Amino acid sequence: MSEHPDRMEHVTVVRHGDGGHVAELVLDRAEAHNALSTAMAREIAAATSALAGDDTVRVVVVSSASAKAFCVGADLKERNGFSDADLLAQRPHFRAAFGGILDLPVPAIAAVHGFALGGGLELALSCDLMVCDETAVLGLPEVTVGVIPGGGGTQLLVRRVGAARAADLVFTGRKLDVAEADRLGLVDRRVAAGTDREVALELAAIIAANSPVGVRNAKRALRQGADVDLATGLDVEDGAWRATAFSGDRAEGVAAFNEKRRPAWPGK
Repeated sequence: MSEHPDRMEHVTVVRHGDGGHVAELVLDRAEAHNALSTAMAREIAAATSALAGDDTVRVVVVSSASAKAFCVGADLKERNGFSDADLLAQRPHFRAAFGGILDLPVPAIAAVHGFALGGGLELALSCDLMVCDETAVLGLPEVTVGVIPGGGGTQLLVRRVGAARAADLVFTGRKLDVAEADRLGLVDRRVAAGTDREVALELAAIIAANSPVGVRNAKRALRQGADVDLATGLDVEDGAWRATAFSGDRAEGVAAFNEKRRPAWPGK
């Protein structure tokens, strides 16, 4: 772990491993179970912008400093008494926070325990992979307080579990335990209580050991090809393949394989 984590008021970034290739973005407003305030949203957006521009970062893990929650969603105490103008002014900061995670050029892994509700689940859905321990409780309860999911929930949940299942969860606002979430395909790794962060970091280390160029381009192909017809998707894949095949990483990977050694990826 980095000896000098980058601390903000509500978010901490910690670098792990040789070279610091795994970046852990810790939601660090534990006293409020990581309820998303305007200030916290700004910090998430700033942290993800910095990570996206750092070529040494190969994987991002989003974790929580709260013992009881990943994130309980928007800070409704802050919103109490908001005027329409206040709510509208907050909106760009929230969109930048969710978008900052969703648009990371490297894989992002959510390490989830306890409550991941509303915007908390949307932060996890914005990641590529979700590791949930046995204490996880997931849900999008926005309609129960007079709004709808606005951090990508209506779009990202459909892409994970299908339209009908997403409609059930959004319309009812009900909460899922990890067993049901796993059955629905909402969870990628279901792990023992208290091990979500450990497993997420181990998974991140496995990914970070692979070609940085390859992983970034694989993510680009997966994302850009997800909602297009097959022919277009294959063209997307071909472009990503070309961007990887003629890189220094491909040359190093082939050389390392034939020389029976670990690759020293140029990463460019």
